[in-house]
Amino acid sequence: MPHNAPLGSPTTNTHMRSPSHLAQASGMCAACTADCTGPCEIGLSAIRGAEALLPFGADVNQFASEKAYPLDFSHFAINGRVFGSQGLAADPMLATYPRADIGANFGLAHPVPCSAPIILPAMAKLAWREYFAGAALVGVPVVIGEDVLSKDPGLVMDGQHVVEAPLVAEMVAAFNRYRHGLGDIVLQANCDDEHHGLLEYAIAKLGVVSVELKFGQAAKGIQGMSKVPKIEDALRFKRLGWLVLPDPEDPSVAVAHARGEGPQFEKIGRLPMWDEASLVSRVRRLRELGAKRVCFKTGPFTPRDIAEILRIAAEAGVDLVTLDGAGGGTGHSPVRMMDEWGVPAVNLECAARRMLACLEVKGKRPPQVAIAGGFATEDQIYKGLALGAPQIGFVAVGRAAMAAAMVGKRVGEALARGETPREYERFGSTVEGVFADYRLLKADYGPEAAKIPCGAIGVFSYLNRLCSGIRMLMALNRKFALRYISREDILPLTGEAVRVSGLPTYEELTGSALEELPD
Repeated sequence: MPHNAPLGSPTTNTHMRSPSHLAQASGMCAACTADCTGPCEIGLSAIRGAEALLPFGADVNQFASEKAYPLDFSHFAINGRVFGSQGLAADPMLATYPRADIGANFGLAHPVPCSAPIILPAMAKLAWREYFAGAALVGVPVVIGEDVLSKDPGLVMDGQHVVEAPLVAEMVAAFNRYRHGLGDIVLQANCDDEHHGLLEYAIAKLGVVSVELKFGQAAKGIQGMSKVPKIEDALRFKRLGWLVLPDPEDPSVAVAHARGEGPQFEKIGRLPMWDEASLVSRVRRLRELGAKRVCFKTGPFTPRDIAEILRIAAEAGVDLVTLDGAGGGTGHSPVRMMDEWGVPAVNLECAARRMLACLEVKGKRPPQVAIAGGFATEDQIYKGLALGAPQIGFVAVGRAAMAAAMVGKRVGEALARGETPREYERFGSTVEGVFADYRLLKADYGPEAAKIPCGAIGVFSYLNRLCSGIRMLMALNRKFALRYISREDILPLTGEAVRVSGLPTYEELTGSALEELPD
């Protein structure tokens, strides 16, 4: 059975003329007719060329892979138990799901407590204020995404090094406004951000103490790119140190541009060319500057590179490595690359777990690891924690958390206009009536709760649902602290899940149970 997505998708604002009759190998319509004006991806490519590589409306949308991967967390079921209790006394009056402890610590040398084993990964667009504020309300780490500098209208540079970045400062403040001792805001830097000295500026001027180095654009092994229609902007970006092609300072290029000829200008992100010495040195330098937690962000590269990243992280004392598996989303990566590069989060997590265990056997202290790649619900998160236990202790929830921020924001805006979205009329017509968890924020913030953005309430409420669901699944397994979650809490349902995870099937466990029955 083919796993590829058809060549028509909302991601590229295209569709198939004959969606019920597709050529499975290519993704094209089975009958490509002479009178078709090309609503599909090939048609768009015929009209727009290389522009068709990228998602549609990347500045106002977010996207996820449509590929039907052969393995995901739906290939596992969650186990359950009747006897015993871990973490709380086996007393029905005491062992209740709200008392399950899901608190975690982020960082090794300078751990900061978190309310849950959840991280909100890098974002820097859409409802970012609400995304960062919501993370602070809950008390989990959240990451400011790459390349914010190029989007900052108030950016001040000394040559090619940042002096003032008001947009980054505003993003940090969005979290700090609701910080209450849990979690932290992490600033991510790609190769261009490093060139411009972003982390040095943020540590010295903004008090940022958690930073993240990124291995490629959008955790993908590719260069980010964006069109620059005006030569004036292309010249400014080049002057400030960004890579711009073709060279806007070339007189022949300028003349061709004025005539409407030749390629459009593109601001192209530099590919990081790390090695062990430079990475270890950079981590050391960031700590000398004042960073308390240094993190890596990477994707499903070849296993040899993943093993090397984890080994170097252990050598350098890196606090956290986030591994982003295929099947999640993208902000601006090429659509087909999003579908076709890398392996699913399940495969990546199983491989990383084995690598981390190997480091431990060799006497190394491995970094904390978070797994990312399409997590949206509490059952997926629980399976992710169980599959990676005990080496992998965090799950990154990005696209879904941003969706919650955007929904909360839009609903709040409607309520402010005196309108209630039809879907929520049954709950009331005020913020307090529509947002059920607003009462929890009122208890903590009192009258100040009225100033909390509705998008942040949306993130808080969504994460509250996830946390409550995780606690329920822990209680189902009679485990009332995160440290007790283990691989025995999940069951592989398919042959591929058995092969990749190495977990016993329900039938094999049945055989073991029969052997253990007393005579």
